[in-house]
Amino acid sequence: MRSFTWKSLSIALVFALGSVSPHPGWAASPAPVSGEHGMVVTAQHLASDIGIEVLKKGGNAVDAAVAVGYALAVVYPTAGNIGGGGFMTIRFKDGRTTFLDFRERAPLAATKTMYLDDKGDLVKGLSTEGYLAVGVPGPVAGFEFARSRYGSRPLKELMEPAIGLAREGFVLEQGDVGAFERAAKRLAKDPAAAAIFLKADSMPFAAGDRLVQADLATTLASIAEEGPDAFYKGGIADRIVKASVEKGGILSKQDFERYRVRELEPVKCNYRGYDIVSSPPPSSGGVIICEILNILEGYPLAYLGYGSAETVHAMVEAMRHAYVDRNTALGDPDFVENPVAQFTDKAYAREIRERIDPFKAGVSEALTPADFAESKETTHYSIIDDEGNAVAVTYTLNGSFGAGVVAPGTGILLNNEMDDFTAKPGAPNLYGLVQGEANAIAPGKTPLSSMSPTIITRDGKPFMVIGSPGGARIITITLEAILNVIDHGMNIQEAVDAPRIHHQWLPDKVFMEPYALSPDTLKLLATMGHDVQIDENWKIWGQATGILVGGGSVSEIEAGGGARYNGAVDSRIGAGAARGY
Repeated sequence: MRSFTWKSLSIALVFALGSVSPHPGWAASPAPVSGEHGMVVTAQHLASDIGIEVLKKGGNAVDAAVAVGYALAVVYPTAGNIGGGGFMTIRFKDGRTTFLDFRERAPLAATKTMYLDDKGDLVKGLSTEGYLAVGVPGPVAGFEFARSRYGSRPLKELMEPAIGLAREGFVLEQGDVGAFERAAKRLAKDPAAAAIFLKADSMPFAAGDRLVQADLATTLASIAEEGPDAFYKGGIADRIVKASVEKGGILSKQDFERYRVRELEPVKCNYRGYDIVSSPPPSSGGVIICEILNILEGYPLAYLGYGSAETVHAMVEAMRHAYVDRNTALGDPDFVENPVAQFTDKAYAREIRERIDPFKAGVSEALTPADFAESKETTHYSIIDDEGNAVAVTYTLNGSFGAGVVAPGTGILLNNEMDDFTAKPGAPNLYGLVQGEANAIAPGKTPLSSMSPTIITRDGKPFMVIGSPGGARIITITLEAILNVIDHGMNIQEAVDAPRIHHQWLPDKVFMEPYALSPDTLKLLATMGHDVQIDENWKIWGQATGILVGGGSVSEIEAGGGARYNGAVDSRIGAGAARGY
C-alpha cells in the first residue's frame, strides 16, 4: 500500500475538488429522555409504557423485555409478533452475558429447491407470500426461556397488559396507521388477516380508530395460563398447521413440538477501549459489526470527521469486505462451520486494511470467492433496569406484516422468514442480499440473519444498548449509531437520528439516505470511483432504539454531569417512545 498520512490525504482530496463541509446538516434532534432507575425504548409508545411499569413494580430488565415483546405483538402488528422469531442479548449486573436464539426454523418438509421452478428459476412470491413462506415461530419459546431462567415475575402478570390491549383494543395514532395503509392490498388477500387489520369495507384503519384483536387476546390468555405448550403442543399449533395444509404450506405439528431455543455465547470484540457484546451465528450481525469496527479502528475517524469523503470511503470499503464474508461464509452453526474467530480477529482486519486503496474505490466482483455460485419489518427494543441488567431484543416477521396471513382463530400474523435463506445461490432476496451455499435451505435449519441486538460496556460498566430493524441494513445502522457516539461525539438521540449510508458488497453501490452526504463529498467519492445513490426504494432506513449510560454523550459522561440513563427512539419512528423513571 502506498505511503501517505491522513492529513496529506485530506488536503489532496480537498484541493482536488474544492472545500468540503465538515458534515451535512440534519434536523435538530430532541434531547434524549433521561431516567435514574430504568429505561425502556421501543417502537410503540404503549409497549414502552408497559415495560417501564414492569421496572417500576420491581421486575428486572428481562421481565420488562418479555412484557414488551408480548405487548408489541398487539400494538405493533407490522413487526411485533409471536408468529416470527428473534434474538435477545443480555448483560447481567455482575458482568455475565448470554444470547438467546429464538429465530424461526425451516419446516422439516423444506427442501433446498422449494422456491424454484422446473427450470431452476426462482418463482416470484413463493418465499415471501402465503404459508409456504412461513418458518416455525420462536418468540413464545424464547420469551419463556428468558423469563423462567433470568426473570423474576410470573408469566401471567407480564402478559396481562398485552391481553387487555388485545381484548379491549387501543386507539390508533397517526404514527400507527401508515403501515396499515401500505399493507392494505396484501392483507386483503387473506380473509382472516383482513377481518382483523382492515375495516369492514376493506379500507385501512385511520388515526382515531380502535383496533380490537379478540382472537389474539384468547391466544395470549391461553399462553399465559399454560405456558409455551399452549402454543407448540396444543390447539394454537393445530390451527396454524391446519391453515398451512389447506393453503399450500408445509408446516406440521412435529415442527412445533420439536422447536427449541438455543442459548449461545455472544460475539465479543473491543473498539477503542469499548467492549462490544452482540449476536453470534445464526446472526451475522455481531460478527460483521466486529469485523467492520476492527477495520475502522485503524482510521482516525474522529479526526477525519463525520460525513467526510475519507470517513465514508473507509466505512464503505470496510462494509464491502465484511459483507462478502457475511454473504458467502456464515450460516446456522448447527449446519455450517462459521469462521467467527477469523472474522473478528484484529490481525485479519489489518490484512483487509492493507488491501484498501485510500484513494480509490474497491471492486466488489474482484472479492467474489472462487467457490461462490452466483423490509424492513423488524423491530428492536432496548432496556436497562435499576441494578444495571441490560437487555437488547430484535425480533421480526421479516416483511411488513410477514407473509400477510393469519391462521383463522389465532389472531397471529405469520412470518415470511424463509426468504432469508439462499433460495438460489447468486439470486438476491427481499433485501437485495446475494448469498451462498452456507445459507441454503435445509429441514430444521435457521436462516442467516442481520439482526444485531448489541450491548456495549466501558471499564466493566454498562455504556450503551443499541439495535435496529432494517433488513440487510440492520448491521450498518447499528454500526453507525456506535460510531456516531464513540467517534463523532453525538448524543444518543443524534446518533440514531443521523442520516445513514450502506454498502453490502453486491450490488456494488453506496446507498444513502437523502441529505446524508454533502454535494462536495459526493463529488469526491465519485472521483474515487464510488457509485453513490439515494435509495428511493427505502423510505425509512430502520428504526433504531438506544440507551446511553452515564450521560447523553461521551463528553457528558466524561464530565460526570449527565443523567444516569439516557434513552432515544429513532425520529423515523412515528409511534415509538423512550420511557425512563
